[in-house]
Amino acid sequence: MRFLFVCSLCLLASTSFAQAPVVYLVSFPNAAHHEVEITVTFKDIPDDTLKMRMSRTSPGRYALHEFAKNVYNVLAVDGKGKDLTATKVDPHQWNITGHNRTVKVSYTIFGDRADGTYMGIDHTHAHMNIPATFMWARGMEDRQVEVQFEWSDSTWKVATQLKKGKNASTYTAPDLAYFIDSPVEISAFDLRTWEVTSGNKEQSIRLAIHHDGTEAEVDAYTQLVQAVVVEETAIFGELPIFDFGEYTFISDYLPYVNGDGMEHRNSTILASTGNLEENYIRLLGTVSHEFFHCWNVERIRPRSLEPFNLEAANMSSELWFAEGFTSYYADLVLKRAHIISLDRYASGITRSLSVVHNAPGRKLRGPAGMSQFAPFVDAGVSIDQRNFSNTFISYYTYGAMTGLALDLSLRKMFTGVTLDEVMKEMWTQHGKSEIPYTNDDIERVLGEVTGDRAFAKTFFNQYIHQHDLVDYKDLLAQAGLLLREAYPGKAWIGSLSLSYAREKTRVTSPTLIGTPIYQSGVDRGDVIHQIDSEAILSEEDLDRIIENHAPGDTVTIKLISRGVDKTAQLIFRVHPGLEVVPFEHADREVTVDIEAFRRQWLETRVPGNGEDLRRYCHTCKRAYPFAQEYCRYDGDPLQLTSKQ
Repeated sequence: MRFLFVCSLCLLASTSFAQAPVVYLVSFPNAAHHEVEITVTFKDIPDDTLKMRMSRTSPGRYALHEFAKNVYNVLAVDGKGKDLTATKVDPHQWNITGHNRTVKVSYTIFGDRADGTYMGIDHTHAHMNIPATFMWARGMEDRQVEVQFEWSDSTWKVATQLKKGKNASTYTAPDLAYFIDSPVEISAFDLRTWEVTSGNKEQSIRLAIHHDGTEAEVDAYTQLVQAVVVEETAIFGELPIFDFGEYTFISDYLPYVNGDGMEHRNSTILASTGNLEENYIRLLGTVSHEFFHCWNVERIRPRSLEPFNLEAANMSSELWFAEGFTSYYADLVLKRAHIISLDRYASGITRSLSVVHNAPGRKLRGPAGMSQFAPFVDAGVSIDQRNFSNTFISYYTYGAMTGLALDLSLRKMFTGVTLDEVMKEMWTQHGKSEIPYTNDDIERVLGEVTGDRAFAKTFFNQYIHQHDLVDYKDLLAQAGLLLREAYPGKAWIGSLSLSYAREKTRVTSPTLIGTPIYQSGVDRGDVIHQIDSEAILSEEDLDRIIENHAPGDTVTIKLISRGVDKTAQLIFRVHPGLEVVPFEHADREVTVDIEAFRRQWLETRVPGNGEDLRRYCHTCKRAYPFAQEYCRYDGDPLQLTSKQ
């Protein structure tokens, strides 16, 4: 899942366009083996040495990815066809000298991972993240870019936010920054386009779906995506002005891609192994998250990521807001658009709040501190053992629950003030004018919207820079949502990752600080033989032992740790799991005030939006896209339940 590499279309009119553009030719003669052939031509080279680079990072990712590892067959000639030597001076750079101010470089690059970060090439499509695919030259970043694609399959076409060029296979970008931010999908995808009007300006939204489903499923899914677009636009009051008047959802829903979502200035990558028929709600969660980034990240941008560094890891302390608040709204928008039920929305809160409430890492740093950890966890690669389960909480999850806390606190304390108003003001002050923000700016805007700077300062000190928790139980009760113990009175030893093989039960990940199993001294790599004199050979064995004990019971655990037999005491505790359930399921009254609160918080901001978009089968308890008429499990007609 995500930040724009700095770019502005004002460069379309810049003097850099008087210089010769950088021209790429891309072909796929060996697509079956995941190779791309690229030729790039540089003219009017300003220096004696042409310095060719592969990026080490990608906009929206914060760790290093070292894309040069997949490059080979690098060859160069000058403007007259004379062979030149491309000298590799470091893992990511090739220097070329002795040219006549024109150099043509050709290379092969391998890619077999279709997601938002890398590239995936095969006989069914060419899915390209630009930093993972294209070399660029130092000192020529401001040049216009032209790219021409060549393919042999007559059913293929191009989906991208790049500007169309002189023909259907040629595209342009005003500079490297915009090019780097513009993924490309070439395949036999299905395309749906609709017009949206915002601020008296009409723009196009395009949904390009490479999938293995039916046309009817695409039509149904399109209407659900439209409901998300409408609901999110209502939060900010307007759409951004998309470059070239278009926004494109580039979607790969196939069993051989890799799950991901990655926003860009005027497009997003949506990749999943899930299909449209059975996984549409999960897929729409990614749609909701990534489209919200049109405002929050792509235009409301953290100053800490300006400019985005293509050659080093990127760190920000604002990801709790950029990613976390986006995650909060992703689910909220699905509820407002009638795509998910109140029960499903509450279960999402359950999962996230349980993590934040119980994770040991929360005692180490707050949301701002967790954000700074991104270069190590956002698809970061390492081979040593890590202790992240004890030291880290995802800024997506932590930020989402912080967004929930702030929204419900505002609704409780300030008449007519919600998180929607804060987001809209951030859009007005920082997004529309694209003035990057800091954590201090968010605090200032919060103080301005509430008219209470002391509240804003206290909230940031306690819940952003530090790691206190709000009283979620009290806040959720306003909406008739009960926060309670999920397993009252049940014994617990801690969450364990175990492998069962060759009559050995091995702990495969670090145990969590503060849990009974941690306190007993058990850690990753240990082999557990017995608990309370009973052998542990399966998950069922462990569950049975826990079920037969009560909190406070003390038993003996026998294990082998680094080749040494050990015996320790294990003291059972009450299971700390939490759940959030609507009052309706807890024999509590849903009052008139609660109903009013739910309407203001969870219902659509656009009358009629999302109604009748789902049909729900009461027999198998499954929801389906509206276009389906009968349950595929029992054949009964589906009952319309837009309020379900």
